[in-house]
Amino acid sequence: MPRDNKKSGGIRWRLWLGLAAACLVCASTAVAALQLHDYLSTDARFVLSRDRTDALALAGLRYASRSKVRHVFDADFGRGILAVPLAERRRRLLAIDWIEDASVSRVWPDRLVVRIRERIPVAFVYLASSVVLIDAEGVLLEPPPQASFTFPVLSGIREDSTEDTRRDRVQALLRLEDDMGYLAKDISEVDASDPENMRVVVQVDHQTVSLLLGDTNYGRRYQNFLGHFQEIEQRSPQARTFDLRLEDRITAKE
Repeated sequence: MPRDNKKSGGIRWRLWLGLAAACLVCASTAVAALQLHDYLSTDARFVLSRDRTDALALAGLRYASRSKVRHVFDADFGRGILAVPLAERRRRLLAIDWIEDASVSRVWPDRLVVRIRERIPVAFVYLASSVVLIDAEGVLLEPPPQASFTFPVLSGIREDSTEDTRRDRVQALLRLEDDMGYLAKDISEVDASDPENMRVVVQVDHQTVSLLLGDTNYGRRYQNFLGHFQEIEQRSPQARTFDLRLEDRITAKE
């Protein structure tokens, strides 16, 4: 046999030998990985136990229902924490109304840690069937028991309002409050049915009045109204609704 053919045959033989060795290593690694997975999934040392009070640690939970959060993990107790589908558990947590974001982490050998960021309410909303809270993104929230909030009532949202509509109305409220600054404390109700023509209900000298503020310069218009309120009251003592949309005048509506 020519020398070149012998050399080529030797290279092929070493190549096949190398491939076989690599396959053997891969197979051994896969078997070891499966054995490790089974060990971590079934050994009692890695099992999430109901008997341990700290087996499921919840951080950041204040208003969201603790029972709803724990219910998400009911199926995980009694089995290894490696078997817990973290992404699926996070997805179910995000479906709970008060939870804006959440993370789920394994803490070896036998614990889970859940970190929660709750939504922040900004107003009350009166619906046909109940009174609820609403956050800056327009998400409706059930008032938690034994919790007290001081927010204005936001009008212009119905039970069938779309998510975009709710968000737009809330953002209109927040812009108004930001423009009014510390004077926003006087507001008891904001009607954002028409964000281009905002209406507020405020307490002035122990009287409840309704003000049409338009779509801009809310704080300046309200301050101007306060500065002339005594004069306006003397001129129109029965008026409880005032149009402030024109910069140079205040119109009383009987």
